Amino acid sequence: MNLRLSNLLATALAATLAVMHPAHAQTGPQSEPRPLILAPTIEGMYICSEATQDTSIADIHAAEASCRAHRRNGASAVRRLLDTLEPGGPKGRVQVGFTLTLQLLGLFHEGAEGEWKIDASRVAAALQLIRDIERPVVIYLAADHFDSLGPLPEALAQDPSNLMQLSDGSVPQLGYFGYRIMPYTLSTDPTIPVNKYRFEALEQIARGIASLPPTVQQRIVAINLLGELHHLFPDFENGMGLSAPTRTTDYSPHSVAGFRQWLREKYQTVETLHRRTGLRYSDFEEVPAPSKDIRTERLQSFGEHYDTYADGTLPLGGWLWDPQQVIRRLDLYVNGKPAGTVSRHLNRLDVYRALDEVTSPNTGYRIDYNYSGLRAGRHIAQIVAQSDHGPSLLAEREFVVVPRDQSRAPSRKPLRLKNLPAAESKLPGIRTYMDSPKPLQDVYYNPLARDWNDYRTSQVHGFLNAFYERAVQAGLPAEKLYSHQIVPHVNSSWNQQLFAVDTTLQGHTPWKQGLNMYGGSTDSPWMQFFIAQRKITDYGVPEFNPQQWKREGVHLAALQAHMNAGARFIAPYYFSVVPQRFKASAEQGVNRMELGPDNPKDGSDKFYRAIIEFAKQ
Repeated sequence: MNLRLSNLLATALAATLAVMHPAHAQTGPQSEPRPLILAPTIEGMYICSEATQDTSIADIHAAEASCRAHRRNGASAVRRLLDTLEPGGPKGRVQVGFTLTLQLLGLFHEGAEGEWKIDASRVAAALQLIRDIERPVVIYLAADHFDSLGPLPEALAQDPSNLMQLSDGSVPQLGYFGYRIMPYTLSTDPTIPVNKYRFEALEQIARGIASLPPTVQQRIVAINLLGELHHLFPDFENGMGLSAPTRTTDYSPHSVAGFRQWLREKYQTVETLHRRTGLRYSDFEEVPAPSKDIRTERLQSFGEHYDTYADGTLPLGGWLWDPQQVIRRLDLYVNGKPAGTVSRHLNRLDVYRALDEVTSPNTGYRIDYNYSGLRAGRHIAQIVAQSDHGPSLLAEREFVVVPRDQSRAPSRKPLRLKNLPAAESKLPGIRTYMDSPKPLQDVYYNPLARDWNDYRTSQVHGFLNAFYERAVQAGLPAEKLYSHQIVPHVNSSWNQQLFAVDTTLQGHTPWKQGLNMYGGSTDSPWMQFFIAQRKITDYGVPEFNPQQWKREGVHLAALQAHMNAGARFIAPYYFSVVPQRFKASAEQGVNRMELGPDNPKDGSDKFYRAIIEFAKQ
């Protein structure tokens, strides 16, 4: 899957941004511009003051159950928090509301006869919060891999039909900062148990929303669907990088059968498949879902080969710190010839954390080069920095295109640009490092691997579309339905193939775009270009945290940038009204992002103050 943005000229960025839709477009000659809604995620909304004061209640789950049983909630604590962020209630160009998260599978309990039924008290508690907190609300209908708590997810995990599989038939065992993750299937079959319950909960919530008074329904700004929907991979917390072995989902029997049907629809006949790929099979039922690394595993046919580079794409990237902004552009040359403009200003929060002198996370650079047309042998890729000092060499890598039969590649030396001075020695203040690929990386192009990646992308799009259609059929307002997607492209060191989300991130989808943003992605020219180039308008940001602390003003600037670009809502992640005695004593990575005046970790105190300042508009 190529990052087509990389091949656009850098000068197109300014031209594209110049025509971006304004944040507050008029809907009519006399109409008022819509406000931007800040809808923070808030932990502990269901904990009432009575449970807080009851010393016999030992943990947060027991507290929520007690409050639910007595039809109480934490609305008063939430109102106090929101009044701190925006005193006097919602008003002006920026208004503070809140995000209400509903874990759909978590709504179920097991009935007396072993039937799984929706706990009506949980639905009622959520709807009551919307009634009680008279501010704008974003409803988040969570049903992705994070919807994993409670007895129903535990039961669903016992049935393989509900889950994605790795190529060896195993189900990936995943976690995120101690939180269990469930790799639910992307099949849209409504008879699969996990889908049956997801759709049932969706319809129940839709009926509940429809039962709210019209004045309350009008406060609903957006409804986010599903959560971060994508394929999964081992070591979810740390394994998204390009350096890790590429192991993907979904190799379940249902998914592999779907891949073969997808190939039938694309190629029609195995003769056409052979003509266009060079791979010969007597029937589509023989075509494998690529899963084996040719370097370490025995293949029955070359079509089985799969790794980061098998689809004909070679990611070239690293990081560049240019504090004086002397570099105007980065160009890729392959074998001495121009091969594209390299994307810059990508998120590298890891570099920002590691080096004190780096004061912005937007130091990443990357281009996904299509090597599929190159002949076998050695080649050289060179990243050239263009500046007023003339061209200079930022980095270079030789790589080897290996024949399918693994025969010895021709040993001829590739042509290269010569006499280029090193950028680090020529340009003032430059620091840089090229992460990928490794020197003399061997690559094997398998056209079937490209098809496999495209098919996996269609699975993600297909399930999100099916859920959206169910939401509309259930009566939820189509104009308020947003996705809740991750944008892996903005992180230059990530392996985008693991997620397979590209077709869900377009401006022409039936749902509106909800794009999660952390670190440098909250305010980067690359992300602004991405939104504008894909014609994404009226978007939301369901999760948002700059995670920065080295410079003043970055949080306020990030919020303002999205207001200017046309965002409907931004959901800062995250606040908490959980009493201290219910909080876990152990520090977790997500705890660093709890927003408040006394938490300097990840710049959380700075972000807190920026929200208050921004809400004064």
